[in-house]
Amino acid sequence: MREGDESAFREVYRSVQPALLRYLTSLVGVDDAEDVAAEGWAQAVRDLDRFSGGGDAFRAWLTTICRNRAMDHLRREQRRPSTVSTAEAEDRPGEVDVEAQVLGTVGSETALALIGTLPPDQREAVMLRVVLGFDAPTAARILGKRPGAVRTAAHRGLRTLAGRLSADEAQRPPGPDHSA
Repeated sequence: MREGDESAFREVYRSVQPALLRYLTSLVGVDDAEDVAAEGWAQAVRDLDRFSGGGDAFRAWLTTICRNRAMDHLRREQRRPSTVSTAEAEDRPGEVDVEAQVLGTVGSETALALIGTLPPDQREAVMLRVVLGFDAPTAARILGKRPGAVRTAAHRGLRTLAGRLSADEAQRPPGPDHSA
């Protein structure tokens, strides 16, 4: 790709862009995600000579660039103070595989919509860890946080989603096959 191989670039773009767009949509919304992604890709192409590493390192590098473009976009668009509180109670991660529980219960569109309802730090951690598949240290570098903070935010977000799914299921009337 560095040598200007268009087919290599196309292959990388096709493999990275869909998940990157889902992540950016969770940050800036569907209307602006493609513009932010385009800015990120343009910067990555300009700065490609400064990159070193393999495929996963490139995805992390590009995601960091795109996240920075998204944060710049949000600062430009939202000059007013945010009303979202980021204060949360202290919780310790449990032993339950919440990720599997959440993802196994709903389809991808519903899961993405639910993830979008989480507080920003949890939403980003879940998107980076679960949707984009980054490990905690890589997600932490992208977010400028410690890996433990990313693990905790992702766990809290997934636990919140699992709770919402359980509450939704409890409120749902039994289907025809459940009634006697």
